[in-house]
Amino acid sequence: MNTLALLSAPIIPAILRLAAPNMLAMTVMLATSAAEAWYVGQLGTTALAGLALAFPMFMLMTMMSAGAMGGAVAGAIAQALGAEDRGHAERLLIHSILIAFVAGGVFSLIFLSLGPSIYSVLGGSDQVLQEALAFSNILFAGCISIWLLNFLSSVVRGCGHMRTAAVIMIITSFSQIGLGALLVFGWGPIPGLGISGAALAAVLGASFGSLLLILFLMSGTAAVRLHLKEISFRRADFAHLLRPGLLACVSPLSSVGSAIVITALVARLGPETLAGYGIGVRLEFLLIPIIFGIGAALITMVGVHFGAGEVDRGHKIAWIGAFGAALVTGFIGGLLALFPDLWANLFTDVEAVREACRLYLRIAGPTYGFFGLGLSLYFASQGARRLFWPVAAGAFRLIIVSVGGLILIYYWSPTIENVFALVALGMITLGITIATAIKLGAWR
Repeated sequence: MNTLALLSAPIIPAILRLAAPNMLAMTVMLATSAAEAWYVGQLGTTALAGLALAFPMFMLMTMMSAGAMGGAVAGAIAQALGAEDRGHAERLLIHSILIAFVAGGVFSLIFLSLGPSIYSVLGGSDQVLQEALAFSNILFAGCISIWLLNFLSSVVRGCGHMRTAAVIMIITSFSQIGLGALLVFGWGPIPGLGISGAALAAVLGASFGSLLLILFLMSGTAAVRLHLKEISFRRADFAHLLRPGLLACVSPLSSVGSAIVITALVARLGPETLAGYGIGVRLEFLLIPIIFGIGAALITMVGVHFGAGEVDRGHKIAWIGAFGAALVTGFIGGLLALFPDLWANLFTDVEAVREACRLYLRIAGPTYGFFGLGLSLYFASQGARRLFWPVAAGAFRLIIVSVGGLILIYYWSPTIENVFALVALGMITLGITIATAIKLGAWR
């Protein structure tokens, strides 16, 4: 859909039209991650526990590259096009590519050099630590491709080309599913690489998707075009992307920080419990792409309206989308709280692991609606380029989980029930804080 047409289109049909391709693509991505966990689950409980240690770091990178910095890119592109300044939008495209390379290089340096220390602090040791590193080292050695994929996808979505972005992400996901099976288990002359194969599949799939996006942006059919001649960089354009983007990165840092605190607490309760928590929390992380399916539409629509000065209509769009996201995530969480075996039994046949996963879903699942509400408003805030309160809400969540964790360690003995209750309390805090702030005028 043409971005300027969004200014007069009926709100709910426009949200559905933009969100539907994203929702489909993100559902396929959810299936991709579930397939990855299933592949690793066939390798045994130790490999699954190692993946549980490394997975929050992978999600941190994904949330920062697609949700935080990527959302800033999409919002900036949408606002530039809403103001009918295509030249500015094309300059932002070039600047975003350079930022993706630099950010990917930083992540590679951090996790390749400090990975053993990071996962040891999280409670990894012996074979579980080795499995976590086997996944992490391959993933972060090639993570520039993941940053580039998510940034370029954000550019395409910011232009309003939701269907194109979705199709390329679906192709990428299916390629990763096939490569994952091949590289984890091996076939014919190709040896099985175990958990490392899952990481390599993610890197190769992202590289393929990035190439497809580059070809699309160079084709001239997009609202902005990638020019490789007469490239110049401006400090103001970097600032236009980095100022909101770096602020937005505080939110995924807080979210993953909360997961890290919980992971460290659960690791004290044994590898079976850690593996079960890893399966359960994977659903929370996989809700993020589903919410992002709606959130990407909100970034573009709110960004276009704020760029054109239509602030009141931008607010209305955000609330409609946010309540839709809360309904979807609340339904998923409620369903799996009632029937947790639908999820737990997909990944393992070890009863102790299943029971930990069941308990997580029964306690945390009913609060997923608050998570969907808060996170979708966070994405909408990127379109409005008003991010203080969404970031603050993420920090409040981290504080609650961290302080609660310290109380459990030093004053009570951590149990699986009270650790998971902290997760639920953090989600409620996130949703209520962001919604209340926007209702009271945070975007004005």
